[in-house]
Amino acid sequence: MKYNQTTLDKLGDILGESDYTVRYERGTFQSGWCLLEAKRMVVLNKFLNVEGRINTLLELIPQLQIEFDKLTHNSQKLYDEVMANSLVHH
Repeated sequence: MKYNQTTLDKLGDILGESDYTVRYERGTFQSGWCLLEAKRMVVLNKFLNVEGRINTLLELIPQLQIEFDKLTHNSQKLYDEVMANSLVHH
């Protein structure tokens, strides 16, 4: 997986297609992110660089209720890759 803006955008698409809103804000985040589940909103630390944002989303996505059937084909492929890598690292 490449650590660039395109990858970050594609990971964001997975969340967007599952009705999550992603925002970048300032704040004191222990892990670089905050989840407001009732609003299906993910808030990422805006001071993270692209690689940090990607790593944060890779950590976060497996913990969310992603609606696989709502994802586009490309997002489904990426989601499967994210989940496979998550299982390897846990």
